[in-house]
Amino acid sequence: MDSIATDYVKLVLQLGNYDADYVDAYYGPEEWRPAPLDSTKKQFPADTFRTQISGLMSQLAEIESTQLAEADKGRYTSLQKQLIAVQAEIDKLSGKTLTFDQEAKAFYDATPPTYTEAHFQGLIAELDKALPGKGDITTRLNKFKESFIIPKEKLDTVFKAAIAEARKRTLQHIKLPANENFTVEYVTNKSWSGYNWYKGNSYSLIQVNTDLPIYIDRAIDLACHEGYPGHHVYNALMEKHLVRDKGWVEFSVYPLFSPQSLIAEGSANYGIDVAFPGNERIAFEKNVLFPLAGLDPAKVESYYQIQDLTKGLSYAGNEAARQYLDGKINKEAAVNWMVKYALMAPERATQRIGFIEKYRSYVINYNLGQDMVASFIEKKGGTTANPQKRWTLFEELLSQPHVPSQLQ
Repeated sequence: MDSIATDYVKLVLQLGNYDADYVDAYYGPEEWRPAPLDSTKKQFPADTFRTQISGLMSQLAEIESTQLAEADKGRYTSLQKQLIAVQAEIDKLSGKTLTFDQEAKAFYDATPPTYTEAHFQGLIAELDKALPGKGDITTRLNKFKESFIIPKEKLDTVFKAAIAEARKRTLQHIKLPANENFTVEYVTNKSWSGYNWYKGNSYSLIQVNTDLPIYIDRAIDLACHEGYPGHHVYNALMEKHLVRDKGWVEFSVYPLFSPQSLIAEGSANYGIDVAFPGNERIAFEKNVLFPLAGLDPAKVESYYQIQDLTKGLSYAGNEAARQYLDGKINKEAAVNWMVKYALMAPERATQRIGFIEKYRSYVINYNLGQDMVASFIEKKGGTTANPQKRWTLFEELLSQPHVPSQLQ
């Protein structure tokens, strides 16, 4: 498999010349990086790439997976699913159109559920009972949340406190390389709220987008998701255990549109609850983050009561993406859907549709990914009642090759 893995890495890097978003991270040999393409020679050589991916898939199929050592079976399956996603990327760059569900399956090895408008209406009805005031619920919700915006001048202080606590809690359970480190930057004009750019050698650049107001709950969400025990930890553990220790070079490159992203995003979201289970989050925010942000700590419980009722509405974004990308509604209708069923303010809904336009079916990796990771770990006994086992299973998920279809 080593030679297949090497050719896979080089193929992914070559595809990155035609899709600037494709290679999310690479820390393998520098000599494997292809030279940048001349801007006049960017016509996509579809037939060449199709021949390459077909050859790699045939070579892998010739290996008798049943004869492999148990440790190598996970590697085999992971490489198999990653190659299917590479084929989908070649198809995309060739101009082939897939439906939302077809694309999600090809890239992320998962089939997203479908929810009706009635489903979201039921969730909104429950929220309506708990939300103060009367009238339009989207307006009321966003008015309620205005009291929980972190002032821009206090954002860095609040975020650093959140990431320091998330790191402390993670290091109590997961051993990371001694040199692991990160830098935080604040940026604008992005379609995402936060991003981890993993640079290799256990180092991450974490960027936080300040285009729109940032609510207090996003401090811990982003600290955990982008940092500890989320993307930074995931990439550092993969580099240590799979690339450095085992020499599995395929893990030195991270193609964004691949099954790896469902594991990455799902575990990063689930990791929030692993690091700050139940009332521990509320206690930390009440005692530390709310005061740092200049917000009223007495309102913590009411804020999270409302936040908990809105969680299921995240799947409204998937439905907006499905309808929009499948050509059933236009952009304006997609924004309106997000306002009506995800209860987003118009400017935030517009930003989210911008994300969908850029990353397409990637949106499933956050909510469906989290649900799949949670189910996988909790079925094995990693529940809130057994936090140490939950941490152990979580670390194992991040340190060994897994594919989404194995989590179900």
